[in-house]
Amino acid sequence: MAEPETASLPGRQVLLQRVFLKDCSLEVPLAPQIFSRPWTPVLDVQINSSISGIGEQLFQIILSVTVTAKLGEDTGFLAEVHQGGIFLVTGFENEAEIQAVLGGYCPNQIFPFVREAIAELTQRGSFPPVLLQPINFEGLYQEHVAKQLSAAAKEASGSGVVLQ
Repeated sequence: MAEPETASLPGRQVLLQRVFLKDCSLEVPLAPQIFSRPWTPVLDVQINSSISGIGEQLFQIILSVTVTAKLGEDTGFLAEVHQGGIFLVTGFENEAEIQAVLGGYCPNQIFPFVREAIAELTQRGSFPPVLLQPINFEGLYQEHVAKQLSAAAKEASGSGVVLQ
């Protein structure tokens, strides 16, 4: 039985070419005194992503995560990781599809590396490892697009422009 010739058919592909740690740091401003206090921190997690084209059909995604542990007014630690990924994206029909892949799918692929780096950094700082919860980047991207469309619609209705 002959195999179908799918290799010659143009198709959508998102190929992870490389994962790299662009930057990471752990700051423990009150060390070593912080270690003598009961460890019941309030964690603040901030996540951002950036997209840049680096060649034909090649894109760099940087996922930046900052975790701040507070004990009252004092900072127990501040851990920051900038994890990068290079993706080859081919076969997509339009820019909106490419942006959805870059804004949703690609950060999901990089996030496990960020989780590992944050856990390792905090553990190396003599703290319990911080285990970040999974994040639905595709859902976050869809929310972002919906907010942009809503803001554009409000701006258009406020300027006297009628959309039909």
